Amino acid sequence: MRVLLIGANGYLGRFVADRLLADPAVQLTALGRGDDADVRFDLASGSPGALTRFLDAVHPGVVINCAGATRGGARELTRHNTVAVATVCEALRRSGCGARLVQIGCGAEYGPSQPGSSTAEDAVPRPGGPYGVSKLAATELVLGSGLDAVVLRVFSPAGPGTPAGSPLGRLAEALRRAMQANDGELKLGGLGVQRDFIDVRDVARAVHAASLSAAQGVINIGSGRAVRLRDAAAVLARVAGYNGSLHELDGPPGPSMRSAIGHPRPEPDHAAPVAYPYPDGCGSWQQADVRTARDRLGWRPRINLEESLADIWMEAACRI
Repeated sequence: MRVLLIGANGYLGRFVADRLLADPAVQLTALGRGDDADVRFDLASGSPGALTRFLDAVHPGVVINCAGATRGGARELTRHNTVAVATVCEALRRSGCGARLVQIGCGAEYGPSQPGSSTAEDAVPRPGGPYGVSKLAATELVLGSGLDAVVLRVFSPAGPGTPAGSPLGRLAEALRRAMQANDGELKLGGLGVQRDFIDVRDVARAVHAASLSAAQGVINIGSGRAVRLRDAAAVLARVAGYNGSLHELDGPPGPSMRSAIGHPRPEPDHAAPVAYPYPDGCGSWQQADVRTARDRLGWRPRINLEESLADIWMEAACRI
């Protein structure tokens, strides 16, 4: 099976590439903006015609799109998350390869949900920020393209390679600094939110399964269990061997708040604001209903959050 992987150097793309390379039946070609891609191509600025010519030459059976941006202003997010997907869809429509498209979406497309609820694929999306809006627009483009396509809405990925700027990455960095300074108290803010964390290696397994399946539409990829960020912080402290105390700063942001996640105990004149709500625009709670992934992909998560956090800590501890 010839597979074209777009965004192989990204956080999720690296693990998807590893998973596919482990399958002897897969012939993988990586397309991206980096020098180490098999083919250099910028989806945000490249033309559908140019991509079509490449598709006709390689003739993949599956195209997997892991590319995109998670940060930046609305214009940048729209370019990399929406315009780029429009280019992929148009190129596939023009091409004679007939490839199946596996698009990586995100849980932020749904926006805030009711605490205690599980969000299923038929929920009406109401994204709470520009990132979720840009990804939802991409999903709608894929669903309306007429292609053989599936969108995997990945909730909160965790595990090795977690970006240092993510909430779990900032927690790990805060712990590393506290332990390095022999600080017996770590003050953190914004720990009240609850998210559905899913290991990146389980996400890669889901992408592999989706590429082999005939499933179409939207499929949630998550653990099916919301975890409070303060509980994740406690587990992270335990796996790190941190014997100090975690002091949580609650309340709305303001000058009295002395620290945020990943900014342990700054001086008052360098205070970092605590992010309320969680920066993905999904409010205080998010939990995936993952029954569709089980029924249509034969997929279940295998890696628990403690293992994911241990891998995050291992990388943070090695950081100089």
